[in-house]
Order: sequence, then structure tokens, then C-alpha cells
Amino acid sequence: MPSNLSRRNVLLAGAAAGSALVLAAAPAHAHRRPRRPFGRYGSPSARLTSATLYVHPRGAGDFTSLQAAVDAATGTGRTLVVAPGVYRETVSVPADRTGMTWLGASDDPSDVVVVYDNAAGTPKPDGSGTYGTSGSATTTLRPDGFTARRITFANDWLRADHPGVSGTQAVAVKVMGDRSAFYDCRFLGHQDTLYADSASLDTVARQYFTRCYAEGDVDFVFGRATAVFEDCDFRTLVRTDLTSAPFGFVFAPSTAVTNPRGFLVTGSRVSSEAPDGYYKLARPWVPSSDPTARPMLTVRDTRLGAGIDAVAPYTTMSSGYPWQDQRFAEYRNTGPGAVITVPANRPQLTPAQAATHTRQAWLGDWRPQA
Repeated sequence: MPSNLSRRNVLLAGAAAGSALVLAAAPAHAHRRPRRPFGRYGSPSARLTSATLYVHPRGAGDFTSLQAAVDAATGTGRTLVVAPGVYRETVSVPADRTGMTWLGASDDPSDVVVVYDNAAGTPKPDGSGTYGTSGSATTTLRPDGFTARRITFANDWLRADHPGVSGTQAVAVKVMGDRSAFYDCRFLGHQDTLYADSASLDTVARQYFTRCYAEGDVDFVFGRATAVFEDCDFRTLVRTDLTSAPFGFVFAPSTAVTNPRGFLVTGSRVSSEAPDGYYKLARPWVPSSDPTARPMLTVRDTRLGAGIDAVAPYTTMSSGYPWQDQRFAEYRNTGPGAVITVPANRPQLTPAQAATHTRQAWLGDWRPQA
């Protein structure tokens, strides 16, 4: 089983290899043309559109960092084409960059990586305290209408490097806007990897993830967004700091009580590097900022691997908010982690109820393009 430390090398290997290919100084043979760093998406001298900016880590684009490109991309409907490489930086996209799109210039999302290593317990450089969970995010996305294609969002902070830090939440991306869509993206981290959130308690943020991959250990897909995960892969990791189950939890929704739709997982897969039964599928998060939250999760038509505790797949996070009082349900799941041995522990939708737990119902009048 791979160690936590080895994951950092795995994370960067794909991007480093892609960068080496793109940044080769000269072709091997004089008659071959060098590879275009932005693939089919043009270049600064041949822009895809007038609203397109190009990011390249070694200077072949308009900017060498994503944050610099975001700062320059004022207005609406801007597109950033991102060349293969590792962008070690934190990125914050303001709410007024509505309709922004990030395009990874490679067909492989592992070639384009934005990564940093802050955790909730990391001290801020100015001495004003620690970052907290939200502040630990490598990438923070506030605008409505944000789209990303073939990008890896990562946080490679490791517990093993910081044994004295108690705030081990380390967010790869925090998504807050309505109509946010992610296609063929990866989300890599350990605790609190993917934060699917909204701008405020009374704001509904619809988010769509398809053909994506997310990995982690504790609550690594969490938040109060109305989020659909379709044809996605979720991978639970080995923990070297623990010797007994549970190692962690895949989902931790915090849906507002007034919101009829939380997380919907459909046609997806949950696998594990950990021993069989060492992970819970979910636990409800009722944050102190919203003690009336009633978390909602539906997992349907999804394969649950042996890493999920089939006998008791759900657990309570905070006393006073038992998981049984929340809105957890399953429908037609398969795999060893989906076997129903204690029916009371696995609430199931009826066919009539399942007909209302669909992507179309969750997203309403928004129809993201596949």
C-alpha cells in the first residue's frame, strides 16, 4: 500500500512529464515541428477568441501564473487556456468574473496541476492566526457560471510533515458559485479535498461534476451546495497514522434545511486503497454557523467497493445531530460495499422517489453541456 509521502510524487509525476514534453527546447529532428504548448486552443499570436488568455509556466503565454491571469481577466465570459505544468500557487477568483472558463490544454488532466500546501492549522505569514478550513484552499472559486475542463486541483499538505498541527483540513478547491461545472477534472488531497459550497446560507449553488476523480480520507467531498456527481470516481486512501477503522468518510454534506436538494451521486464508483470496511460512505456535517442544517445525500446506481463498511455505512459527526435524522438515501447501488445486511442502516428510495432524484431535478433550468 502506498504511503502518504509517496502520493506527492505521484501527484506531480504526470504534470512534470507533460511539461518536459511541451517545453523541449528543440525537436529531435529538423523536419519535425515542436509541439504547440496550448494544443488546439491557439496561442497569444492566434487567440481562440479576443476574450482568451494563455497561461504557461515558462513564459510562452500571456502569464506564468493562474492568479495573474485571473487578475487580468476582468469582466465576464473570459477563458484561460492553461498549458501543461505544475502551478504551485493559491488562486482566488472573485465573484465578478462570471462565466469564466479554464481549459487544460492537454487531453490528460494530470498534465495541468494547480497545487499548494496550506492546512487549516497553518499559521498565516502576517501572524494573524491560522488559515482555517476555507482559507486553506489552494483554489477558491466564487463566480457564477464557472467551468473547468481537464484540470487537477490539489492540496499536497501531509499530516506526516506536520505532526504537531491539529487543524488538518486541507482543501484543494472551494467552489461557491451557481452553475459551476467541472468536466474530466481531478481533486486530490486528504481531509476536506473538495468543498462544494455556496456563497451564503440562503443562496443555492448548483454544481455539476462529470467524469471527475476525487480522493482523500476525512470528509473529502463536503459542503452545502446542490451538487450532482455523475460518472465520477471517488478513491479512499490509506492512513499511516491510524491502525483501526474507520479511516474516514467520503461525503459530508451540510445542506441547509430550506434547500430540498443536497448532494446527488449517480452512475459513479467508490474504490479504496484501505482495507475492506475501513471507510464510511458519509456522515452529516451540521456546522456551528448553521445549526439548523439538515444534510442531504443520495447515492444511486453507483458501485461501492469493499472499502465501504456495508453493515454501517453512515455515522454521526456531532452529538445531537444523528445521521438517521438527516436526508440520506440510496437506490440500486452495487458492489460489496452496497450489500444490505442491516436494512435500518441503509435507507432506500422507492422507485417513485428515485424518479425525482435525478440530475434534471437537481439542476432545474440549468443544462450544463457534457
